[in-house]
Amino acid sequence: MKITVITGSPHKQGTSALLADKFIQGANEAGHEILRFDAAFEEVKPCLACDYCASHDGQCVRKDVMNTWYKKLIESDMIVFVTPLYYYGMSSQIKAVIDRFHANNEKLAGNKKSMLLATSYGADDWTMEALEKNYEAILRFMNWNDAGKLFATGCPVREVIEQTNFPNQAYVLGKSLQ
Repeated sequence: MKITVITGSPHKQGTSALLADKFIQGANEAGHEILRFDAAFEEVKPCLACDYCASHDGQCVRKDVMNTWYKKLIESDMIVFVTPLYYYGMSSQIKAVIDRFHANNEKLAGNKKSMLLATSYGADDWTMEALEKNYEAILRFMNWNDAGKLFATGCPVREVIEQTNFPNQAYVLGKSLQ
């Protein structure tokens, strides 16, 4: 299976980066082809809603890295979103990528699997509710199938998440993919 992992953290060694690393390790060991798109370290401009893409076969008027990623995303069987929780939603870095799906909604929609891995400082039982609802709305709109979610709450820094079972859970999610 071709899997694109889109990360949204500006911290290369942060909590969500650890989940991404472990998920990728497991998925690689299971024999999957993995592409990693670290959105925070790429130039991804926000969508202008100009609809240039509608008359240019999905090419965006913005000249940035997204024009090179569209084909890879379309060819992927699974999209995995990995983000820290910022004010009860995904980071703006990963949200910019998702907003840019607009250029190729029809080509991206349907027959894909998706996962969400997220980390948060907060540990309240409602901490991930808004993020989860947003993710579910994206799946519904894109007609994708949820293949799993991992919410690592109460993990403000790498040293804390390393002491939990969350990294192993991310590894198992990747390793168990069929």
